Amino acid sequence: MEQIILGSSLFLVTLMLLSLYRAVKGPTTLDRLMGMNAIGSKTTVLIIMIGLIFGRVEMFVDIALTYGMLNFIAVLAASRYLHKRGLRPMNETTGKE
Repeated sequence: MEQIILGSSLFLVTLMLLSLYRAVKGPTTLDRLMGMNAIGSKTTVLIIMIGLIFGRVEMFVDIALTYGMLNFIAVLAASRYLHKRGLRPMNETTGKE
């Protein structure tokens, strides 16, 4: 069972690297925001998998829920900030909206 969890965790980390690429390269601000949100969601699942490996799921679920809630609030705050500033997603390659 532990091998399956470790394999799934490695697959999840690989998916996180793809999301990290999207978060770094963009090309728009919204793409970066969505990439960071995807990393946060995958991290929540990874924390629960770590709990399964250590046999303390009840403690790691609390940590994962707290992390997920903080990630959600951070994405909402960033979205509201971008909305209030009136920034529209800008394409970095062309410099146009």
